[in-house]
Amino acid sequence: MGLFITMEGPDGSGKSLQMDLLEQDLEQRGFDIVRTREPGGTRISERIRDLLLDPECAEMDARTEALLYAAARAQHTAERIRPALEAGRIVLCDRFTDSSLVYQGIGRGLGVEEVAAFNHFATGGLAPDLTILLQIDYEEGLRRKNRQYDGHLDRMELQQNDFHHKVHDGFAVLQRLYPERIRMVDGSDSPEEVHKHIMEIVEPLLSGVGMTTDKDERRCRI
Repeated sequence: MGLFITMEGPDGSGKSLQMDLLEQDLEQRGFDIVRTREPGGTRISERIRDLLLDPECAEMDARTEALLYAAARAQHTAERIRPALEAGRIVLCDRFTDSSLVYQGIGRGLGVEEVAAFNHFATGGLAPDLTILLQIDYEEGLRRKNRQYDGHLDRMELQQNDFHHKVHDGFAVLQRLYPERIRMVDGSDSPEEVHKHIMEIVEPLLSGVGMTTDKDERRCRI
C-alpha cells in the first residue's frame, strides 16, 4: 500500500499553495505522486462538485449536501484513491472525510457521528495516514478568498459568518480528537514557513516507510 496524505482547513487557509509545494518537494525526491481534490477527482465526482458549489443552489438541504459530498467521495475513493494506494503511490488529497465531519457534522449541525457513519460506508472505511490541518482565522480566510476571486465566491464560501466560525472551531475540535493523525500548522505564517513546518511533519513518515526502485520508470515508490 502507498501513503495517503490529506490537507484540511477553513476556506482561504492556503491549502492549494501548500499542496503545490508539497507535491513539488516529493516529486523532486522521486516519489510517485497522485494529486487530487474533493469534492472531485473523477468525472462523476466533478459533476457533483459543480452542483454542490453552485451559488444558484442556495436552497440545498443540509442532508442533501452531506449525502452529495459522500457520493462524490465514494466514486473518488473507488475510482482513483484506492487504486493509487494499492499501486504503492503517494496520494495527496485536498480535503477528505474530515471536511464533511466539520462542515456538515458541526457547521450544519447534522452530528459528527451521523456524518461519520455514512462516510465510512462511502469510503469502505478508508482513512488518511496523515492529515495536515492549516488553521487560520476564518475572517482572514474569507478576505483572502474575496481578494483571490474578486468577490466571486462559491456556494459554501457564501455561507454566513456564523457557519464559518463553527467550521473554524470544528477543525480544532477534530484535531484534539485525533492528535496523532491530524497535525495542526499555523496557516497565517509565510508560505515558506508553512511549507517548512509541513515537511517537518511529513519527513518522519517518509523515512519510516520502505522504498523500492522501479527501474523502468526510474522512480522511487513507497
